[in-house]
Amino acid sequence: MEDHALESVPDNAREGWLKLSWNTAGIVTTLIQLFFGALATFVAGFKIAMIAGITVTIIGSLLGWLCGHVAFKSGLSSTVMARQYGFGVKGSILGSAIFAFMIIGFLALENALLYQGFLFFFNMPDTVMNQVIIYGALSAAWIFLTLYGFKLVSRVSSISLVLFLVILIYMTYSVLVTTNQSFAAATSFGSILPADVLAGMGASTDMGKFIFCVNLFIGSAGALALVDADIGRYAKSSKDIGIAALLGNIFLDIVMVAIGGVVMFAGSSRLIDSYMAKGIPADVAQSMALSPDGVAAAFIVFGGIIGFILMIMAQGKAQVLNTYSGSLSLSNLFDAANLRMPRWMLVVAANLIALAMITMNILGLVQSWVNILGVLTTAFASIMLADYFIIRKNGRDKRVHDEAVNWAGIISTLVASILAHYVLNSLIPVEFFTSLVVSVTLYVILRKSVFKPA
Repeated sequence: MEDHALESVPDNAREGWLKLSWNTAGIVTTLIQLFFGALATFVAGFKIAMIAGITVTIIGSLLGWLCGHVAFKSGLSSTVMARQYGFGVKGSILGSAIFAFMIIGFLALENALLYQGFLFFFNMPDTVMNQVIIYGALSAAWIFLTLYGFKLVSRVSSISLVLFLVILIYMTYSVLVTTNQSFAAATSFGSILPADVLAGMGASTDMGKFIFCVNLFIGSAGALALVDADIGRYAKSSKDIGIAALLGNIFLDIVMVAIGGVVMFAGSSRLIDSYMAKGIPADVAQSMALSPDGVAAAFIVFGGIIGFILMIMAQGKAQVLNTYSGSLSLSNLFDAANLRMPRWMLVVAANLIALAMITMNILGLVQSWVNILGVLTTAFASIMLADYFIIRKNGRDKRVHDEAVNWAGIISTLVASILAHYVLNSLIPVEFFTSLVVSVTLYVILRKSVFKPA
């Protein structure tokens, strides 16, 4: 598994935008992103959710392109890049920990949703034995494919992505036809959650709903920007990773939001009936249909056995990419801490951490940790960009700042994240905006005054 984890990617290993895009789009076409789309549209209504999705697409594409550009120039992955730009060798451990927790968290979430899909399809009970068998088999598959079949997965990701989109389109058509709903009605509904629930989310007004969606989407967009860097180190040009970042964000915040909203809105009544047919009480069935588990069930109800198979294929592609990026961040984390480990052990470790997260009921913490980690990843990426474009003068300053810890980057990340999520969130509810502005401004000030480069 030689993939230049801790070194620059050579020119002969560089790829064009099309091959890069299969990975940037493939890692976001997942069950959890469909759930985020359904949640956003149920809270804000279809129109406001889509406006928020387009907004985050623009922001995420720009952030992803800039991170990918620096990775293209340096040939380094996002967390190794942090050693040179913004954090120092030891300081990059902070970024590695943030990114590893987030990307491995997505690995855990998708495993949990796949598990629920298996239970629904085979009508199995949720027992310890089934958990051991299914989670064990899924984790073993991701480890094996990452270690021995990553190039194969990359080659067939185009096929699995196309098939996944085909089944999504078929599901959308099927649910509209079987429920006698028009496409116009399924793309024009307003908020459907109770007023007291919306008030608790701070989404009582149109602006509140828009802000809720932006904060929900930005976490995934921040993670994707760092994935863009991991993939951008293989780019032949800055334009190639720019196109790949744009396509990834379009799928993340427009395609997945729209399809997730339409399918779950139009198909919720049929999903409830399917749960009740299994002997589940009506009130429990309703809550299950409007949960992340309901997305996995939708593939089976509306796609049948083909939907179930394609769900596994598409998730497998994304899970291998999650395992890959997660192990990359762990590589830098352990190496920077002088605990050099074989790459295969880090691939295994990523999956073991994901299993540990599942035992912590990660699904119940989705919104809370996505919000704060979106703020953290935004600050992390922004500081690297500020160092490269402002302090290093667009990369023209070739001096290597051989620092163990760049305290300007560490302090700026922590201060910006705390201010954005805990202090100024009521005044400036779009948290990533505070994180971005404060981290860049504070970093440049500290780097040019208190913590000057050696």
